[in-house]
Amino acid sequence: MNGLDTNILARYYIEDAGDEESLKQRRLAQKIIETGVPLMVCKTVILELEWVMRGYYEFSAHAISTVFEHLLSLGHLHIEDRAAVQKALVYYQAGLDFADALHHASYQSCANMLSFDDRRFARRVKKMALLPPVIVPK
Repeated sequence: MNGLDTNILARYYIEDAGDEESLKQRRLAQKIIETGVPLMVCKTVILELEWVMRGYYEFSAHAISTVFEHLLSLGHLHIEDRAAVQKALVYYQAGLDFADALHHASYQSCANMLSFDDRRFARRVKKMALLPPVIVPK
C-alpha cells in the first residue's frame, strides 16, 4: 500500500489554474486516487490539507467540509484514525477550528485535555458539551 502526501490530495481536490506541470500533476493525482487501489492517508496529511485549503487557497469551511466528506467516502482510502477524523469533521462543522477539533477527537481516551487556549477552544468545547473537557491550567 502507498501513502499519500498532502500535495497529491491538494492537486486532486484543488483546481489550480497553474502551469503545465501543475496540470500534469493534477492528472496524475486523479489517476492515482481514482484507480481504486488501496492507499493510506495519515491524519497529519489531512491536517495539512485543511491548512493549505484554508490558508493558501482561501477555501470556505463549507468547501473544506465537502472535500473531507468526499475523502472519507472513498472506501479504498485507509484513513489513519478514521473515527477521530470523522469526529473532528463533525466538530469542525459545529464551529471548532479543524486543528483543535482533530486534536480533541484524538484524545477521546483521556479524562481531560489541557490547553491555554481558553477563548477559541476551551470555551467552545464546554459550550458544545464535548468530552473530554478542555481544562485551562491556572
